[in-house]
This record gives sequence, structure tokens and C-alpha cells, in this order.
Amino acid sequence: MKRLSYSDIDLSRWREYGHIWTDSLWIIEARDRTGGHQLDYHGNFVPQIATQTYLRYTRENDVVLDLFLGSGTSAVEAVRLNRRFVGVELQPDLVAYVQAKIRELENHHGAPLLGRRVHILQGDSTQEETAERIREALTRMGESAVHLLVLHPPYHDIIRFSADPADLSNAPDLPTFLDRFEKSVRLGTALLAPGRFVVLVIGDKYNRGELIPLGFYCFQRCQQVGLIPKAIVVKNITGNERGKGRATNLWRYRALAGGYYIFKHEYVVIFQKR
Repeated sequence: MKRLSYSDIDLSRWREYGHIWTDSLWIIEARDRTGGHQLDYHGNFVPQIATQTYLRYTRENDVVLDLFLGSGTSAVEAVRLNRRFVGVELQPDLVAYVQAKIRELENHHGAPLLGRRVHILQGDSTQEETAERIREALTRMGESAVHLLVLHPPYHDIIRFSADPADLSNAPDLPTFLDRFEKSVRLGTALLAPGRFVVLVIGDKYNRGELIPLGFYCFQRCQQVGLIPKAIVVKNITGNERGKGRATNLWRYRALAGGYYIFKHEYVVIFQKR
């Protein structure tokens, strides 16, 4: 057996891993709606992103940390793939919603999950008090660091997720958004074990007819934190496209009239901690 230090992949049997993608273009025709997944919230990412990155960059029982939990896609997939999980979400109603999801999974799992293998925390992912609560959850799991960091922040103000001023989707301008995003990256990176990986899911946006390369700006901020870029994956957008450029006649007209192209992609960027 020739196993990597950060995954369960046995390189001596590499031909058997056809279900694990290694190309940088991901064409996903539809969201996976099995294993507890559902399209129940605007802005959530497809479960296949979690599936592929967990299989590549974690082992069973490793701890995944998601600092922008949303409706809990990353948590559900952690349970399905037998990973442990810590998720942080700013909105209390979403925290309660994801906790209810995990309780439903407990019935199928046959063992308690919440407060043991899965910790769902309400908090601001830019604040040190949140980092302290994550450390407390890790201590309860017998760990001192997480093994994979997932970052799926709002794409600035494309979708307003709440009225909370601390919500990144309410950042008054792009520099403020990027500064707050960088704070969350620094917080998460400090909790990540050396040599382990970060998954950033991000897209670009338009503002008043101008392309704002949000993905590349966030990429640059991750580099400033000291993370090593490993890959940029381009993923197609299918469904759940509000605000991203839906391929309707109206959007086609706007694209033709404005001289731009409709967004049909976003990025999955992989970094490694030194």
C-alpha cells in the first residue's frame, strides 16, 4: 500500500479511482440529491464539490471546517463520507436548520452526531471568539487542528443573505469585502494542520457593466495569507443561477447589448498550507 498522508487513496491501486476526478474542468449536469442533499437554499454549492475534495484531501474521521456553512451541504457530505465536521454560520435560523438536518441523519446513521462528530456553531468567521469556540469543539473531538478548510463565501453583494452588517454580502464595497474575507482565511488557516488543504469555492460578478474578477481577488488574498496555490478548477453552473447570469432570452439580450458573456462557470481553487 502506498497511501498519501492526507487521504485514503492508495497510489499502488491508482487505476481503481476512476470516480475521483483529476481534470481541471468539472461538468456537473445536476446536483446530487441523494444521501440527505437537497436544493433548499439559494447560493449553496453542489454536493459533488464536497465529495471530490473530501476524497482527495481527507481521510475517514478527519475533521473538515467550513467557515461559511449556509444550508449545510458540506456537513451532510461529511457525515455521508464518514468525516467529522465543524461548521460556522452567521445566521441563527440557518444554524438551527442545519442542526435539524443532522438530527435527521442521526436516524439513518444509528449513532449520535451533533456535539460529537458534528459541531454546528453560530458566529462570525472573522472574529477570534469564533476561533476559540472552534478550538473548544476540536478539543471535544480529541484534536488540536482541522484537516481540511472549506471556504464558500458570498460572492460579495450578488445575493444579500441577511440584514446583518457582519454578513460579507452586506460589505459596503469591494475592499471591505476582501478585507473581511482575508480575516476569515487567516482565522481558518491558523486552525488548519500544516501541510493540509484549503478549498475555495468562488465566482466572479458584474457591476454596472464591468467585470469584477472576484475569484482572482480572493485567490490573491489567500496567497497573501501564505497559502500555496495547487489548482484552479473551472466548474459549470447548472441550476440555482439567480444573480449569476441565467441563460434566458433577457440575459442573452443584455449580453449582446453590453458586450459581455453570461457567467456559466465558477471556480474551485485548491491551496495548501505550508
